[in-house]
Amino acid sequence: MFNSFLLTLSRNFQLSCIRRTKWFNKDPVNNLSYRIVKPGKMSESRHVPNYITKPDYVIDNEYPGRSKGGVEVLPKAPNDIKTPEQIVLMRQAGQLAKDLLEKAKTSLKVGMTTDDIDAMVHTECLERNAYPSPLGYRGFPKSICTSVNNVACHGIPDDSRLEDGDIISIDVTVFLNGYHGDTCGTFAVGDVDQKALDLLRVSELCRDSAINICGPGVAFNKIGHTIRDMAVSCGFEVVPHFCGHGIGHYFHGYPDILHYDNDGPGEMKAGMTFTIEPIITEGSYDIEILKDDWTAVTLDNSRTAQFEHTVLITENGVEVLTAS
Repeated sequence: MFNSFLLTLSRNFQLSCIRRTKWFNKDPVNNLSYRIVKPGKMSESRHVPNYITKPDYVIDNEYPGRSKGGVEVLPKAPNDIKTPEQIVLMRQAGQLAKDLLEKAKTSLKVGMTTDDIDAMVHTECLERNAYPSPLGYRGFPKSICTSVNNVACHGIPDDSRLEDGDIISIDVTVFLNGYHGDTCGTFAVGDVDQKALDLLRVSELCRDSAINICGPGVAFNKIGHTIRDMAVSCGFEVVPHFCGHGIGHYFHGYPDILHYDNDGPGEMKAGMTFTIEPIITEGSYDIEILKDDWTAVTLDNSRTAQFEHTVLITENGVEVLTAS
């Protein structure tokens, strides 16, 4: 999630890079076939029962979204190789995240609010004795991220109602039996235009093409090359300001998975788990963060789409832990 959540990059460095792009942005697109989304009114953060096991960054045990969140404990070794027992738990968390995303997708309809989606996923998560990982992470006030149309990522669920022709990214992460599972998809609401359908198709293709090249000994930077080549060849761009991340008993950790051309170091090893979650845009990749310190919007009002999986590097290749 948070490749979308607050990446393992320094928060201050990340925001400074994003906001600098404002000086190079194109003028906003006019005569759009879709609506420009602005934040609505947010409801209170949701309650979590005491019996639900919570991540180490949760401070307020009953209303985690009301606090700024504590410090996440990361593994001491940069190469966190999961044991067979840990892999079993990662699979369970990944499958629950997948199930909840599919429930959210099937619930979508014109007129529902993004807060309705948050409430549904939150309730389903608790019923499965899991914790919604975004809630209280560095102060995030809700249980999922919902990003509509021109919102690139980290949209906060609120009273905004979905309209016919919208596209919405739903980012779900759960904490189950001590491990996180993270996934995201972008979906059409009602009847959308062909360009939006192309954006969704190419965005999913970018993620899947990157997963297909993964395996032991493969350089991490090959992921970025693969995604960027696929996006550009189809007439789209990669939003470079957010990355995938290592995941396990921690929400975000090593390695940083860059989704654009780069010469970053490091190779994949069997037992590693991380997310691949590129954000693809139909317009300029320039964005800014709104005053809530979370919502990332495109400066030219172009739409974006994001698809994410949590993957495990195996001895022979790769396993998608959040696959259907």
